[in-house]
Amino acid sequence: MSAVFGFVGLGAMGIPMSGRLLDAGYDIVGFDLNKDRVKEFEKRGGRSVASLKALADETETIFLSLPMPEIVESVTLGESGLCHGKKVKSIIDLSTTGSVMAESVHKQLLAHGITFYDSPISGGVGGAIKGTLAVMYSGSRDKFEELKAALSVFGNPFYIGEKPGQAQTMKLANNLLSAAAMSATSEAIGMGVKAGLDPKIMIDVINAGTGMSTASRDKFPKSVLPRTFDYGFATGLMFKDVRLCMEESRHLGVDMPVASSVYDSWKKTNDTIGAEKDFTTIVQMVEQSMGILIKPRDE
Repeated sequence: MSAVFGFVGLGAMGIPMSGRLLDAGYDIVGFDLNKDRVKEFEKRGGRSVASLKALADETETIFLSLPMPEIVESVTLGESGLCHGKKVKSIIDLSTTGSVMAESVHKQLLAHGITFYDSPISGGVGGAIKGTLAVMYSGSRDKFEELKAALSVFGNPFYIGEKPGQAQTMKLANNLLSAAAMSATSEAIGMGVKAGLDPKIMIDVINAGTGMSTASRDKFPKSVLPRTFDYGFATGLMFKDVRLCMEESRHLGVDMPVASSVYDSWKKTNDTIGAEKDFTTIVQMVEQSMGILIKPRDE
């Protein structure tokens, strides 16, 4: 393959995604402020540049994988941003920013002759490594077909719609359900432990019944019951996604009372346990509240 792509954001998700593109035969030019990440990217076979402008001067299509909306805005439109490059024509944002931000960045980049496509992903670090992510895309159908082979390296691409920001709305709906499942499962297991039940048996029963979710199927067995709390996604990022969902609901003028409760739960976790902690530590907030420890009896 002769396609050359830029890639900004070589973090927990960016390294495996850019690595999969390299493994598929694409030429990838990367940028990140973290030098250790850049070195890891180069070991995978990627080539790095020293600035965003340098990246935009030599690549027409650039992927972004960044943690916060304001970073996406700075990287694309800042004084040293991609918008000042001579060659870049398309930016595909794999980050979660919300539709309002996506629409705003799209409109501003058009003035620079650059088209911005929001294409957030879901499936976590494990999905990024395995290439099993859900890849949501909004923008022109023709561009989607052009990018489909590359997006398929990440996982399963879905065309959401033509309007900028629609893929972001889809991502926020998805992450609200993920956040709600983790919050509710933590409380349900906590209630059982308070009543004297073994949390491992509870998880086994839930996974065999109608209460099963990714929280009970994956996160509790892998990170909560072993008490490693290392699933690979920060509490601050989950709280950010739920916050963006609430902003989306206000923007659309819709009432979402369940989402409001989920927001309160994650805000408390973010403030109490810490934004930098793994998001599975929401369990620790429940433990503190209930005066329990969620740990299998045989351990």
